[in-house]
Amino acid sequence: MNSRGFAISALFMVQLLYGLNYTFAKIVMNENYIKPFGFVLLRVAGATLLFWLMGLFLPKVKIEKKDFLKLFYAAVFGVFVNLLFFFKGLEYTTPIHASSIMTVIPIIILVLSAITLKEKITKLKILGVFLGLVGALILTIYGKSARVGDNVPLGNFLIFINAVSYSIYVILIKKLTAKYHPFAFIKWLFLFGLILVFPFGFNDVMDVEWQTFTPYISFSVLFVIVGATFGTYLLNPLALNKLKASTVGIFVYLQPVIAGLFALSIGADFIDTVKIIAMLLIFLGVYLVTLKPKRTS
Repeated sequence: MNSRGFAISALFMVQLLYGLNYTFAKIVMNENYIKPFGFVLLRVAGATLLFWLMGLFLPKVKIEKKDFLKLFYAAVFGVFVNLLFFFKGLEYTTPIHASSIMTVIPIIILVLSAITLKEKITKLKILGVFLGLVGALILTIYGKSARVGDNVPLGNFLIFINAVSYSIYVILIKKLTAKYHPFAFIKWLFLFGLILVFPFGFNDVMDVEWQTFTPYISFSVLFVIVGATFGTYLLNPLALNKLKASTVGIFVYLQPVIAGLFALSIGADFIDTVKIIAMLLIFLGVYLVTLKPKRTS
């Protein structure tokens, strides 16, 4: 598989992990096993440990002092604000609502990329974004979930802030991946993030009653830490190293599809014609944006 093919496969895996993450994380928090901020601290602490252990077996790369400030900013937007607002928002809203709101990310990234990274916005990319957005909006407006949130408007607003923060993170990290291999700096990103989230989640972690965990809850927590955190933050920079930030962003359109299909598979949602049409539009949008522009002679 060529490098572009690997990057696209990595992006799909990221969205698959994120799509499943909505339901697993929601169940753990809904059943009061772990509070949102405590879950964030466990998530970041676990991923930080895994990244630093991985670093022991990789060649040492020196990060320039001036780039540590960029890493800190990336940690603020990509770990601190991103995860705290996501988990708190998910506590109040439903997985399908949350995943659908995340589809604003490509629009934000497209604008930020054009401004800061000087990326060219082609007509094909605009069409792909438009079709994907239409599909996502159909899924958001007409897609129903069997799970009822406690305060859906508040939860949706918090998820939106999360989406904006994540978009800024993608732009910041794109510049770093142009200079360093992701394995060189990702451990520092999470170490900074761990320091930032620690005061917010410490008390919640101390309140966790570990002995009450069922095998399913234990699996869900491990999935969130290893799959939806370590795995996604490992694969996303690898994809950014080979693809434009706006292309990476468009893949977020897959999240409501995956979240919806997973909810359906466990009986938490239902399928209908409207959802099928919406999903097809989303897939078509992703396809158009990932097409490599033809070179003109």
